[in-house]
Amino acid sequence: MALKELSSLEKFLGLKKPNKYSTQGDRKVPVLQSNSGPGLVGLVTIATHLTQEAKKPDLLGSSAEERAVVQQWLEYRVTRLDGCAKEDIRTILKDLNTYLEDKVYLAGNHISIADPLMYYGLHHIIMDLAVHEKEKYLNVTRWFDHMQHYPIVRHHLPPVAVLRNRVYTSGHH
Repeated sequence: MALKELSSLEKFLGLKKPNKYSTQGDRKVPVLQSNSGPGLVGLVTIATHLTQEAKKPDLLGSSAEERAVVQQWLEYRVTRLDGCAKEDIRTILKDLNTYLEDKVYLAGNHISIADPLMYYGLHHIIMDLAVHEKEKYLNVTRWFDHMQHYPIVRHHLPPVAVLRNRVYTSGHH
């Protein structure tokens, strides 16, 4: 899956020449093949490199604090989300739902490289949720739906129906 994600990330970043990737180990850690030495290993390392290669440093954060938050979410993706046990999914969604309560994007008011990578990592989880579960994690659902409506983000993944009804009844306008 990580190889398709990296290909989609290249398109998101506007990189024209696709890179060559492989995986290593049981966890299928992605490796960016290099013509000039050893490859780059790991999703976070490769994503950061691609963002710099695309000359889009703002996607890594525009301040020291934003860069730290972006890095935090990239690490969260790899350490908590990837390969999480089924019983941990609800905790992850609950924590993310609370975090996104007053945010449009993971690192503030602008999309960062963390947003598409978290979207890719959450896609199969959100896809498997029943409608009432998606409604329970309304902030995650809102963020996820926002991400999937960026055609340049969604590339290799099918769209996910997120809500059955409008969020607000007519009495709350």
